[in-house]
Amino acid sequence: MADITRRLGWRHLRGAPTAHIRHHRAGELAHDGTGLSFWFRALTATLSEVPVDDRELAMTFHARTSDFQDVSVQATVTYRINDPAVAAARLDFSVDPDTGAWRGTPLEQLGTLLTETAQQHALAVLARTPLAAALVDGVTAVRERIAAGLAAEPRLPATGIEVVAVRVMAVRPEPEVERALRTPAREQIQQEADRATYERRAVAVQRERTIAENELDSQIELARREEQLVDQRGINTRREAEEHAAADAVRAEAEATRSVRLARAEAEGAREVGEARAQAQAAWLRVHAEVDVATLRALTATRLAENLPRIDSLTVSPDVLTGLLAKLGGGETGADA
Repeated sequence: MADITRRLGWRHLRGAPTAHIRHHRAGELAHDGTGLSFWFRALTATLSEVPVDDRELAMTFHARTSDFQDVSVQATVTYRINDPAVAAARLDFSVDPDTGAWRGTPLEQLGTLLTETAQQHALAVLARTPLAAALVDGVTAVRERIAAGLAAEPRLPATGIEVVAVRVMAVRPEPEVERALRTPAREQIQQEADRATYERRAVAVQRERTIAENELDSQIELARREEQLVDQRGINTRREAEEHAAADAVRAEAEATRSVRLARAEAEGAREVGEARAQAQAAWLRVHAEVDVATLRALTATRLAENLPRIDSLTVSPDVLTGLLAKLGGGETGADA
């Protein structure tokens, strides 16, 4: 909207750089261009303001596919007014000289023209397309058809309008149909998820079974090795007992041999000692047999004296001494007789 100020019956207009201003005074074109700034009198001036910037027109409309399914199309058309003079001649872009506001609704008229034209071409392409194909390739097909249709529409150049770009964001079915279409895909995804879960569980069970089998094999191998260990220990114990028995037998045999040898040596020694004693006794007897009786008595007394106990002191009473003297006297008398 143009910026208009009032000064003593005059008006001053200051336009934007994106607005094309056309000023007619008394039926003649006085100013024509963008970003203008000038004074004018309201009673003799006719002003038009045509925007020349790029504008976005969002549109949503409903269509029906070849299989009689309702869909909604969301699109955006970018356009600009490339010929402001033609647009100002075909549409009412005049502004109030006091406020600078449009007296009509030219942009709404342009929006209606573009929307109806785009909707016409979109309905034409969707009416020959089934719902499944429209949901898969409908965005591209509708965009290309709307762009081609707007480019070939003769009313747009005649109105000074240029279409810059066309974008189609979505082609959507009705909510119930969309839910119905999602169900098979969701079920398939759920089946895939369930199959993946089952496969994962099967792999886990297989791994657990493998682990259990490995543990059982380990236990069996351990038991077998323990049995071998017990057998080996029995063999070792039996071998050790046999070795001990053999050693004891050898030891007993050696001890017996030694005892026999010792007994034989003792017997031989005793025999030799006996023989020596016998020989000594025989020699002693021979010696005694050759000596006289007095000598034998003297030897006997000597031997008897040697065998008598030791007498440290001797007490002789008078009675004993008298008896001994009597015996000695009697003995001597007998000897003299």
